[in-house]
Amino acid sequence: MNTATRTTAQALRRLSFTFALDGSHAACLAAGADGGWYAESWRLPAEGPAVPTALPLPGNRSENLHSQLISLPDGRVLLCRHDGDRHTLLLLSAPTAEHPTFEQELATLRRPGLRLLPLPGGQRPAGAPVAVALGTDTRPVTTVWLVPADGTAPIEVAELPGLHGGGVWLDHTGRLLALDRVHQGKIRTVVLDLELGQVTPLLEIGEQSNDRLALYDPDTRFAMVRSDAPGTDRLGWGLLGGQEPLRFPDCLLVPGVFLRPIALDRHSGPGGRRVVLQIDHGASSALTLWQPDLNRLTPLPVPPGRLGAIGHWSAAGLRMPYSAPDHPAALATMDVDELVAHGQPGQAAVPLPLQLAPLGSDRPVQTGWAHGPWAPGPGSGAAGWRLDGSTGPGDGGRWHPAQSLELAGPAGPIEAVVYGGDAWLSAPHLVLALHGGPADAWRLEFDPALQRMAAEGLAVVAPNQRGSTGYGVEHAAAVRSAWGGPDLADVLHLLEGVAGQRAALGLEPPALFGVSYGAFLALLAAAHAPQGQVARCAVVAPFLSGARLLAEAAAPVRALTTRLGGGDPIDDHRGPRDVLQLAHRIGTPLLIVHGDRDEVVPVSQSRSLRHELLRLGRSEGSDFRYVEAAGAGHEVLAEEGAAVLHELLAAFLRTGRPT
Repeated sequence: MNTATRTTAQALRRLSFTFALDGSHAACLAAGADGGWYAESWRLPAEGPAVPTALPLPGNRSENLHSQLISLPDGRVLLCRHDGDRHTLLLLSAPTAEHPTFEQELATLRRPGLRLLPLPGGQRPAGAPVAVALGTDTRPVTTVWLVPADGTAPIEVAELPGLHGGGVWLDHTGRLLALDRVHQGKIRTVVLDLELGQVTPLLEIGEQSNDRLALYDPDTRFAMVRSDAPGTDRLGWGLLGGQEPLRFPDCLLVPGVFLRPIALDRHSGPGGRRVVLQIDHGASSALTLWQPDLNRLTPLPVPPGRLGAIGHWSAAGLRMPYSAPDHPAALATMDVDELVAHGQPGQAAVPLPLQLAPLGSDRPVQTGWAHGPWAPGPGSGAAGWRLDGSTGPGDGGRWHPAQSLELAGPAGPIEAVVYGGDAWLSAPHLVLALHGGPADAWRLEFDPALQRMAAEGLAVVAPNQRGSTGYGVEHAAAVRSAWGGPDLADVLHLLEGVAGQRAALGLEPPALFGVSYGAFLALLAAAHAPQGQVARCAVVAPFLSGARLLAEAAAPVRALTTRLGGGDPIDDHRGPRDVLQLAHRIGTPLLIVHGDRDEVVPVSQSRSLRHELLRLGRSEGSDFRYVEAAGAGHEVLAEEGAAVLHELLAAFLRTGRPT
């Protein structure tokens, strides 16, 4: 497509948001329906809406969705493209009527890992550094560079023994940087003096504790820390350099949820300091206002959805990325005082047995943790809330909404993101969608592939079965060394309940859809489910077993698989969790999609499955269809050309016809 048509009006996905430290601009990666990624620069005025500007690359090129961005105070974007251990730093400037996006290559750095941090201080003189680069290698050593924006070579300022991450500035000039150092299995925060190239300890709360600096205000020395010194990992606060010990208030320890400091109000009034915290639990996010001087949390009534875990709070308001199933990611601006004034107590969702699942009612929808019944939509003009830059469908209609429901599982409730309204269970066609990972989860956010299914008339149930993140350690760790164990049991339980309810209504059974680990799980479920419980199955980038993935994948994937116990066998009545050995039991119509340059799950996994199906006498084109996406990687549903695959998947899941 022509880059001139890649405009912000078409941006359906946005990720990797970053804010200039002075709050004047933001940047992100954006993609339209075609999946072609490009950088965006957002102007954030003191009054009025945030304004995005697309920075499409010359030559109809797409940006890599793994590129890292830094938003600069003048609106330019510093970008790092990663290619193995080669990292190219570039500067992007906004296009004009006469010229396309100006793309200036600054430098190339070689390290196994590289990360950028913006320098504080607002707009800097020409030739002055604008960012810090942290390069890590396997020795392990972290090299630190200052990166100028004028094309001169990065300036190496330190080579630090050990791996260093994080990054919190302790001053306004860009000299003192707090970093999290990993040493002998422990994480401690240290201070790097960029002028002297020297490191000194900062946080050592307990003899064996993990201590990290989470937020700091140089003007007041107010600090928030995350530490397990009190016995469990939790947030605390104090004044750095003060005489008072750090405090770990009970109100900051909320069982089962993760509290993340987002921004500090540096213009606090009579009530004292105020910090906005993001609460991540399950599919949804919530915000709460914490006042340490009052030892109090005040929930902020934001619409159900997913927040971006990063923000900037200024006189213009609190700005954060936000997405909901029917609102593509954009920037929300919140007046915190207005939200506090109009807040109401939240209501938690309750488990919903499938036997009581709504087949068509007007009852209020439960929307997950800490979201109240008021549920204002982002476009409804709710007090204290505005969403800028969220893209509509383009036909004057509306995106399909989704809700968060808890369904009864074999070992406890399972939260699911559900498209199809209250009558989802009685929809003509229904899809059970399984996420990748396994250490991942479905979120209450915009998903182009699920939207396309909903537009095709499909109801979608996307469960966060055991192994999913966001529900506590026990839930996530349930599949460690048990890939296809408790999670498969959950999926088969849901299949049985949904298929049984639909059969009683004279409806076809659900279809299965899965990506990566979810594709592996979907194939296992298709093989183990009794006949008549699965209408059809579509999988994207599947692997065949943990052992086969270990044998063929690249070193980083093998390391992750080993760490999660993916190669450990399961000894139970279901036998080996090997799709190749179970292929003869998959009798439902099957669609297999894989990128031929998949860097995570080798395409050889899908090729082996195709060959086995042919060996078993299955007919390609009638029993199954195999699609290799040329030039596509593991994120095939988010890369250029993704819209065609979305349409293919939705049509197959509705009709079951592989051609």
